[in-house]
Amino acid sequence: MQELAHIQSWYASQCDGDWEHSYGLRIETLDNPGWHVTIDLHDTELAARSFSPVERRAGEFDWVLCKVEAGQFVGAGGAGNLADLLAVFLSWAEA
Repeated sequence: MQELAHIQSWYASQCDGDWEHSYGLRIETLDNPGWHVTIDLHDTELAARSFSPVERRAGEFDWVLCKVEAGQFVGAGGAGNLADLLAVFLSWAEA
């Protein structure tokens, strides 16, 4: 799962002795079942970058919704879509 290595690298690149004390990222489970990913963008080069929301529904358990709001990347998806959520963020962050 290369997305995990890439998100670790992105996180490490934000850690400057200050950012990581106030901001970070969270990966949580949903009860429908699924995943919820929140990544703080404050004080990063992504804070002012435009993001077009992503919505993909391929089935009851195969779905991805991503947006940026209130200074955070927010993604939710089905139980098998964690890598997809991280890939959406990384594709945007590394563009």
